[in-house]
Amino acid sequence: MLLDGTINRIIKKELSIIFSSPLAYIFLASFVATMLYVFFWVETFFARNIADIRPLFEWMPVILVFLTSALTMRMWSEEHRAGTIEFVMTMPVKASSFVVGKFYACLILLFIALVLTLPIPVTVSIMADLDWGPVLAGYLAAMLLGASYLSIGLFVSSRTDSQIVSLMLSVLLCGVFYLIGSSLVTSLFTNETGEWLRLLASGSRFESIERGVIDGRDLYYYFSITVLFLLINIYSLSKRGWAGYAQKKSHARARVLVMLLGLNILLANFWLNSFTQLRLDVTRGQIYSLSDISKSQLASLREPMLLRGYFSSKTHPLLSPLVPRIKDMLKEYEVAGKGRVRVEFIDPQQRPDAEDEANKKYGIKPVPLQVSDKYESSLVSSYFNILVQYGDEYEVLGFRDLIEVKARGETDIDVLLRNPEYDISRTIRKVRQAYQSGGNIFDQITSDLHITAYISEDQRLPAILKTLKSDVLGLLSEYERKSDNKLNLSIIAPDAGNGQVAQQILKQYGFKPMSASLVDKKTFYFYVLLESSGQKVQIPLPSDYKIDEFKRDLNAGIKRFASGFLKTIGMVFPTPANPFMVYLGESKYETLKKVLSTSHTVKKINLKNGAVPGDVDILLLVAPKGLSAIELFAVDQFLMKGGTVVAATSPYVTDLRQKTGGDKAIVWP
Repeated sequence: MLLDGTINRIIKKELSIIFSSPLAYIFLASFVATMLYVFFWVETFFARNIADIRPLFEWMPVILVFLTSALTMRMWSEEHRAGTIEFVMTMPVKASSFVVGKFYACLILLFIALVLTLPIPVTVSIMADLDWGPVLAGYLAAMLLGASYLSIGLFVSSRTDSQIVSLMLSVLLCGVFYLIGSSLVTSLFTNETGEWLRLLASGSRFESIERGVIDGRDLYYYFSITVLFLLINIYSLSKRGWAGYAQKKSHARARVLVMLLGLNILLANFWLNSFTQLRLDVTRGQIYSLSDISKSQLASLREPMLLRGYFSSKTHPLLSPLVPRIKDMLKEYEVAGKGRVRVEFIDPQQRPDAEDEANKKYGIKPVPLQVSDKYESSLVSSYFNILVQYGDEYEVLGFRDLIEVKARGETDIDVLLRNPEYDISRTIRKVRQAYQSGGNIFDQITSDLHITAYISEDQRLPAILKTLKSDVLGLLSEYERKSDNKLNLSIIAPDAGNGQVAQQILKQYGFKPMSASLVDKKTFYFYVLLESSGQKVQIPLPSDYKIDEFKRDLNAGIKRFASGFLKTIGMVFPTPANPFMVYLGESKYETLKKVLSTSHTVKKINLKNGAVPGDVDILLLVAPKGLSAIELFAVDQFLMKGGTVVAATSPYVTDLRQKTGGDKAIVWP
């Protein structure tokens, strides 16, 4: 498609014809007016509270269908209607020159139309800090998508002498390419079939580029569609000039050649699908680039995983800007999953069946948020959750798991995403491990496990807890039977008799009596505790008082005692000389231990005997100042065996590499 003198003259001729008519200016003005209306009115830019122009590009694939069809409908149809097509075909100019010349003329007009929309991002950048990476990527995607639609429209126009028929058929054919990858179509097929359909769809290819991720596979897709239909257009026009049977063999060879070229161009899209490294994140800070750790988690999946976002369309203004970014991040997981991850987005308040499933099956509840402006204040119940499901195992990331709030003043606050990739990848790992350790949950338990149910007698319990008590005790008895004598169950009513047990568990575990309400003087106990080898895990009372949630928490608690299920962190605490500092330090380090315990098995160890316990996978040295020679020897031997040491040295300075001679220490300054 390189330009030469003939093609340049054809381009100038077509542009002069286009701009000699007022229809071209009306067309451009209508396009710009439509973009302004969509961006500022339909998508309510000022109400979104987000400094981007994503809504402009989200509508672009649909609007370009009509724009390009209108541009190309007269290109060849007018030649047919006026009877000049025969004159064109008999000129000493190749058909390819005419096709390429008309294509470039339409492409220039499309470029002008897109340039006229540039004041929109410029205006946004003046009002706020705009990330220009996704903007430039969006315009690139629009040009490529428009080029592919133009080639389709030119081919359709060459097959009819009616501009109206050309317009309708072009809209239909371009619309098919757009719709085959939409959720409306892919939801009718399996996940694998839907993935293949998305590979052939122009709209789904557009989504990743519009958010700022330029994928070489998407660029080739648009290039292949453009070249394919221009090639067919050239073939169809050349065929009109063939003289009878004089060159029958050459005609057949040309036909086969076009078919083979077209087939290879299309099949290359499927071949390139495995090259995931052809992606460039042009966003500021590369917010959509998944780490190697996240990709390794997805690569280890053996079954399809579901990532479902529950987001309400009506939510707090400070939360609404975060939803698009989370959705984009989840889409990156779908891309990196290579067909093993399915992503869905649901507004439960628009789908009662989905809301009922979220509430009852997954325990997902809306969060009441106060929304106010200068005129009124109201309470909005909003969903802001992510479900991670793998087989029959699932975890839910809620409102408090995904965001953090930073105060900039007494009344001014920032609501930010905490670390979405870390939270999502950690949950994926947790759910995957839970599923892969299926079967008998006690197979990996190596020591005796004691479970004690400190539950009051029925007459002291609220009505709703009486049913739960019966279900809980039945479940615990069932687990005791199938544990192969690894689980010992004890049921104790702490408030029975003289209350001696109640005083004991208050002192030992901090278990206080509960009450149904603040004004209810009647108290009761409902605690379930797992114990083994000095480690204790409390099973919380389910928020919905349903046995399903309790069973899930019980399974998670039992797995904490399973050998090799969770990484074991051995923590070495400092021993300050000042007793008062011991109290303060203990409080700080116990908080660290509690946080790490959410995804690891954490145990406090002592290195004074010169050895690290054999079940420790990671050794965490907290403020390791003044380690004795014996303790340093224990660290050195642990490193020599291939162990990993993490030294949280602040506010001290240490050099474990020099002291121990190891080569696997990680120092946190």
